[in-house]
Formats: sequence, C-alpha cells, structure tokens
Amino acid sequence: MTTKATQSNEPVGRFLGWLGLRQSRGAPPEDGHAPPDEGGTRNLARQARYELAASITSFLVDNDLEVSPANLLLAHGAFSGRNPRLARQIVAQAQSAAGISQNWLDGLGEQDSGQPDRADLDRLMTRLETNLESFHANTKEARTVTSDYGSELEQHVIDLEQLQKTGRIVSNLADLAKVMLDRTRKAEDDMRKSEDEAKALRRSLERAKRDAEVDYLTGLPNRRAFEVLLDRHHKEARAACEPLSVAFCDIDEFKKVNDIHGHDAGDRVIKAIADTLARISNDHCHVARHGGEEFVMLFRGLTPTQAAEKLDDAREALADRRLINRKTDEPFGQITFSGGVADVFGYGDTRAALKAADAALYKAKAGGRNRIEIADPA
Repeated sequence: MTTKATQSNEPVGRFLGWLGLRQSRGAPPEDGHAPPDEGGTRNLARQARYELAASITSFLVDNDLEVSPANLLLAHGAFSGRNPRLARQIVAQAQSAAGISQNWLDGLGEQDSGQPDRADLDRLMTRLETNLESFHANTKEARTVTSDYGSELEQHVIDLEQLQKTGRIVSNLADLAKVMLDRTRKAEDDMRKSEDEAKALRRSLERAKRDAEVDYLTGLPNRRAFEVLLDRHHKEARAACEPLSVAFCDIDEFKKVNDIHGHDAGDRVIKAIADTLARISNDHCHVARHGGEEFVMLFRGLTPTQAAEKLDDAREALADRRLINRKTDEPFGQITFSGGVADVFGYGDTRAALKAADAALYKAKAGGRNRIEIADPA
C-alpha cells in the first residue's frame, strides 16, 4: 500500500505557499494583528475563518484585483475548499508567466456563470412546492364548493320542473337555473383538470429535484447532493462521536485518454472508475462525481487511515485491470487514479477538510500518481 502522511505543514498553508501567501499556523500575520484566541485555547473554526479572510484579502491585493462581488465570490470558492478545481486553476495561472490578471479572472468567472447557485435553487424549489400546495388546496376546496352548489341547484331545478302550474317568472327562473347548472358543472370540470395539472407539475418538480442531484454520465450523486450528505453526516457523526473522513480522487493522465481515444472513450473511462468506487460505497460510505474526472468520497465511522486503506484497495483493483476501447479494440493501457484523504474533525469546518483532502491529492499527483496520501492537520 502506498498510503503516506503529509508533512507537518498543513494543506491550507501549503496551498497559500503556492500562491505566495503562506503563513505558518499560529504565527501572526504580517500586519501584526494576531488571530482571535480565547483564553489561550485555539478555536479551530475561528482560526479557519480568519485564515480564509486573510487569504482572500492577500490574493486580491497582491494581484491588484478589484474588490468586487464577483472577485470575492471566486476567491471564496477557491480558498474555502468549495471549488478545488478553481483553486488548481488559480495555482496554475499564478505559476505561469502571464500571472493572474483581472481579465483572466473575469474569463474564469464567465465559465462558472452558467452554474446555478445551490441556495437559489433550493429557494426556487421551496417556493414552487409552497405554491403547488396552496394551488392544490384551493382548487380542491373550490371543486368541492362548486360540486355542492351544483347538486343543490340541480335539486331546485327538478323541484321547479315538477310544479304543474307555474307562471312565466318561474319558467324563466328554471331556464336560468339550468344555465347556471351547466356553468357550475363546467367550472367543476375545469377545477378537476387544474388539479390534475398541479399533480403532474408536482411530479415534474420532484423529478427535476432528483435530476439536479444526480450526475447524468455516471448516475452517481453530484457535488450538490454530496454537500448535503456531508453536512448531515458531519452533524450526526459529531453527535455520536464517530470518526468521519473525506477523500478526493482524480483520474491520472486523463487528458491523454481524451487526446488519443476521444471524449466518448474518456466518458467510458469515467464510468468505469465510477463503478469501481461505487462498489465500496454503502450507507456509511458515499461517492459522488465532483466534476470532470474528479470524484469525492465520504467515509462515516472510518479514520483517515482506514478510509485510505479502503480507497487504496479500489485503486489497486483498477490498476490491475487493462481496459480496452470497445469501439476501436485499442487498449487504453493502465488506468489509475490518485487520492487524498482528510479527517473532517481535524479541521475547523467541512470546507477546510475538503481543502485539506484536495491538497493531499495534489501531493499524491506530485509524488508520482497512482497513490493515496493522508493529510496531516497538525
């Protein structure tokens, strides 16, 4: 097994080091203001927030970027661990000759502009559900009222028609009642159709919610669904005093697969690895496609070492296979992935743990690929 622990330098510090923003944990920032420390006991959550704010500020100022909502949103996604892919793009650009500029960051923002915001999507779905509930209740009540009214009016019409001697006024009243009865029956029918449409719309909404949480290619949960799972298991595991580990996995040399065999073949490789990871998942082990060739996993009840061992078994099983492009009968060669594992409770929050796992993944890639690394929160 190739599982190894990282050096004592934490992933946050190492990532900041790549951008030229590194500060050692516990050391005061360059401006001389120390992070909040209540009674000499370090509060990991507050420390993480302090470092996040300092990282975002340094990133914008050192690269002469505007302090705009768009820039703050991108910087937060990269430095908080919410979007590891974005973080790696920033690292690569910072190391390039061109460096980071406002124009480049604007182009990066446009790439992500098509992604719906999770909170906005949740609010929209909640509003749709509330409106559907209200519409369903109103149409049901209206249909009941019109039905009762129609039945009573129909009885009055029968009673009037049974009268042997009625004047012209009574006759006209009976005709009018018949018209009203037809109209109420039509209104009742329209209400019934509206209620059926509301039910169909609700089914469509439920289907859309499921589709919004499932990756279309692999059938695995997507990043949005994984974040919900992570929040839930984080609360439950903390209350139960159970270990909780998170991992990032990334297909090695995936660009070569696309370049040599085409994107359709690349999709088949992604599905093959998704199937490999799905085999080790259960009620306490969840795998999701994070985006592109990257997967994220959650291990409930397993320490980082135990999670790394389980993930390493899947890595070895995949590395031993020899996949073939069925369309061309050409071998893909050895397909492998690298991974990074982190202890969720070793960091201030889940975002910091995800960021640490991604940094461990980066170290596994730099160390030769086809290996699993464990992040050290110390």
